[in-house]
Amino acid sequence: MSVDVMTAPSPFEELYRRKLAEGHIRADEGQDAALAPLAHLYESLVRRAGLLSVVVRRRAAPEKQGVYLWGGVGRGKTMLMDLFCDSLPDSVTRRRVHFHEFMIGVHDFLHKARQAGDAESALLKYARTVARESRVLCFDEFHVTDITDAMILGRLFTVLLDHGTAVVATSNWPPEKLYEGGLQRDRFLPFIALLQEKLEIVELKGKKDYRLECLTEAGVYFSPLNAAAQRRADEVFARLTGGAPVYAETLTVKGRALDVVATARGVARFSFAQLCERPTGAEDYLSIARVYHTVFLEHVPRLGYDRRNEAKRLMILVDTLYDSGTKLVVTADAPPEGLYRGGDHAFEFQRTVSRLIEMQTSAYLARSSRPRQPGPKKGGEDSDV
Repeated sequence: MSVDVMTAPSPFEELYRRKLAEGHIRADEGQDAALAPLAHLYESLVRRAGLLSVVVRRRAAPEKQGVYLWGGVGRGKTMLMDLFCDSLPDSVTRRRVHFHEFMIGVHDFLHKARQAGDAESALLKYARTVARESRVLCFDEFHVTDITDAMILGRLFTVLLDHGTAVVATSNWPPEKLYEGGLQRDRFLPFIALLQEKLEIVELKGKKDYRLECLTEAGVYFSPLNAAAQRRADEVFARLTGGAPVYAETLTVKGRALDVVATARGVARFSFAQLCERPTGAEDYLSIARVYHTVFLEHVPRLGYDRRNEAKRLMILVDTLYDSGTKLVVTADAPPEGLYRGGDHAFEFQRTVSRLIEMQTSAYLARSSRPRQPGPKKGGEDSDV
């Protein structure tokens, strides 16, 4: 029988309570279920790092090697994981990464190894390198959609966990629903069993979708382009990210680099110039939609005939984000119906106008409030877009 002998909260719990007291987050019974498992993991990590003075051992129960947080969109999974990661002492090395980006790194490493004729042991070497560099891996938006990733994960995580790496993951799906309906899924089942054995599986059952609440209250389309529109967009970004550190990252699309200058907690900011004035296209927009649940498209100008190419890219971008259910926050020089005045694409652009208007409605904003399992790709398609 386990006995809780700890009286003082861990630094992770203290940070959570401080955020509550400061009003950055609100009390939520659904999130409360995740506090104890994350605190137990925190204690285990700092104890093994030789920092016994930080916390007192709280229980004698068998320890798990990580925590898997799952639940609906906007329930606070990423926020809890980030607080956990931020509260760890510097002596506990950690890496916080979107799962999609992590798998791109794995594939890039394996591709280079194959070119060098070292494919057979490459995955083992990669796992050992990751384990040496990071005592804790924090994965956001954990999901599996293609057979290549499915076949890799079992071997990769077995090595990571055997080397003592702790894992914290957020997902919209419980482990048993991962890669559901995928090709050769029977070969993926041992990985699911590994997750269930090694990680504490925690469902966040909160009824409130904080992301939906924020976007519904604050709005998502701001025009004309002035200081007020910029201020409101900044406020929405701050609320969605909960004051989390903002960082830059790079997406890899068919070997090309797509820079993201500002992102945090699944929200990314882009300028119109970056996404519509450069030679970008559907592949880039699909990658963005897969990685980020909310996209800011800022400084959208009025477009005339001389900018029909930019208008065409805007049409493709909006279609892609709309089809994926991605939330879109826009700052523009005109309302949707006033954005384009040109001959080419004029008829087609009316669909973009309609979608930009619909993407502001509460019905659209709630559209992905329930998790939607992405379908597996056919054959052995590469995981990149």
